[in-house]
Amino acid sequence: MGEMANSAVEFYPKGTRGGGGGGGRADGSHVGGDFGVTVKELRELMELRGADALQKIQDSYGDTEGLCQRLQSNITDGLSGDPADLDRRCQTFGQNFIPPKKPKTFLELVWEALQDVKLIILEAAAIISLGLSFYQPPGKESEACGNVSGDAEDEGEGDTGWIEGAAILLSVVCVVLVTAFNDWSKEKQFRGLQSRIEQEQKFTVVRKGNVIQIPVADMVVGDLAQVKYGDLLPADGILIQGNDLKIDESSLTGESDHVRKSVDKDPMLLSGTHVMEGSGRMLVTAVGVNSQTGIIFTLLGAGEMEEDGKEKKGVPTSWMLMENHAVSDP
Repeated sequence: MGEMANSAVEFYPKGTRGGGGGGGRADGSHVGGDFGVTVKELRELMELRGADALQKIQDSYGDTEGLCQRLQSNITDGLSGDPADLDRRCQTFGQNFIPPKKPKTFLELVWEALQDVKLIILEAAAIISLGLSFYQPPGKESEACGNVSGDAEDEGEGDTGWIEGAAILLSVVCVVLVTAFNDWSKEKQFRGLQSRIEQEQKFTVVRKGNVIQIPVADMVVGDLAQVKYGDLLPADGILIQGNDLKIDESSLTGESDHVRKSVDKDPMLLSGTHVMEGSGRMLVTAVGVNSQTGIIFTLLGAGEMEEDGKEKKGVPTSWMLMENHAVSDP
């Protein structure tokens, strides 16, 4: 117990907690407002399944209620909903948000459009054509001028020979600009759809004993969330009360069979999975880039974050979860 409390100090560089003791009181509150569990410990916990997860919870926290106390939450009434407390949780455990990649600029889209093989061939042909139109063989001027009219005709052809190459280049420019503008327009529409989904998707949580619906982006670690048939889980959590709960985890594992979740056998609930049967309540333990879906998207390069190797404060991925689920559905 003491070792775990001491190891937690590494992940709070700005904290003022001293060594020795558990660093907390029996009611789960801690000196200086720090929590009794770190982001790293929660990430490691959520990587376990079934009996291993239960053993880890028992060894480290006694039971799920003990973990709930360390997160300064209440297993029946949930969080208080105090803005200062919610902000503190966001600072410590991150927001339920994965920032998308920086949008490509118009010039980047133009450069990508220029990579087309057919356009490269046309560009090369236009350059060669322009080069030949301005090229004059050496010694041509020293030849005898036997036919004045013929020389005039050749001179006229030389003056207009550049038009063919310029026309090819102009057609390439038109194609590239149209392609880049279409890509830019589609990306702008897609990001608008993402924003609307983030604002509209809500989830049911218990705060101060009241059942309310909040935007997915406002969920924090320690929240008590209610899950039911048809829900797409927006965060990782541990089941504290279940009623014949079955989860479709195919979006993460590829396994099509529904997984039965129960408090005494397998209480681990993962973001991005779909509730197929039953209902229950879960204690939110990981959000944003620290959740299992967030970790996967980060590894795939779908979200931008600072890789500092130790503390990864994440930062709402509701549209990503919906997109991921839509792709995995038959």
